[in-house]
Amino acid sequence: MPRRCRGRKGRWLNWIESEFAALRYFALNGTDHRSHDEQNAAINAYIRWRNARAEPKTNFAPDSPIRTWTHYPAKAA
Repeated sequence: MPRRCRGRKGRWLNWIESEFAALRYFALNGTDHRSHDEQNAAINAYIRWRNARAEPKTNFAPDSPIRTWTHYPAKAA
């Protein structure tokens, strides 16, 4: 399936996709797990390792509409 340009509203996906790419590379590539439990253990070990070294993401979608206040009607229909 070819990649489509998502425009500016989909840029946050780039951050998520890179996290999953790292998970695939470090926990799943080149492996032959004998069971789902063994595969889950490898994924969990990577997630624990990654979370222990995680830092806050800065400048995350600064021009996203979600960062601005939306005026909702006082009375819902």
